[in-house]
Amino acid sequence: MLYRNMLKSKKAISPILATLLLIVIAVAAIVVTYAWVMTYMGTTTEQAGFIPYKANVAFTDEGKTIKIDIGNSGTSNGKIAAIYIGTSASQLESQKTINPSLATTSIDAGTIQPFTVTYEWKTDTTYYFKVVPTSGAAVEFQAKAP
Repeated sequence: MLYRNMLKSKKAISPILATLLLIVIAVAAIVVTYAWVMTYMGTTTEQAGFIPYKANVAFTDEGKTIKIDIGNSGTSNGKIAAIYIGTSASQLESQKTINPSLATTSIDAGTIQPFTVTYEWKTDTTYYFKVVPTSGAAVEFQAKAP
């Protein structure tokens, strides 16, 4: 008998209360999505702080050195880990004699840093370069000796 009375006395929530509840759920979902997007965008832009690029390549000293100017178009300072040079893109050699030293030289944001590499080059030959930063993507390019 008590069970039948409970079934008969069931009442639903009012339409106004249901509408308010749906609005609160929608606003909460929007706030969570906004917080996630802002966090994602903040970490993405921080990772792109050091962006190296090739500014210039000059073959100097009658076949003995190559001057490579590396610029930084990013928003923070960075360092170069290695410079590779070769006569084909698949066979590059790591260069050891670089002035100034890669370990101690930082490229400031918005500036260009020259590096002089001791490398025996020949006239009218195309050379391939790969500049590897300590963080981020490597810069690959080629230049033809005069």
